[in-house]
Amino acid sequence: MLPPPPEQSERLYVRVDPADIARFRFLLEGHDNLGLFTVVNKFEGVLLLRFSPHQRREMDRFLLQAGEMMRVERVFEPGR
Repeated sequence: MLPPPPEQSERLYVRVDPADIARFRFLLEGHDNLGLFTVVNKFEGVLLLRFSPHQRREMDRFLLQAGEMMRVERVFEPGR
């Protein structure tokens, strides 16, 4: 049984080294497009991630794994 569709996406701001933005995109796409992101500040490496609320646990796991390969810092989580 599937849960009802969410009314809106979860949002999360993270910071990576600017040189790692493309690498982060590659890793995220490799996780079956778990989410998508927009570059908020390319000079500071701030990214806005959007993903389904039903996949919060998977996104948390992805960020931990990515953090083993590069610096990934949570900057702001709206609503938390």
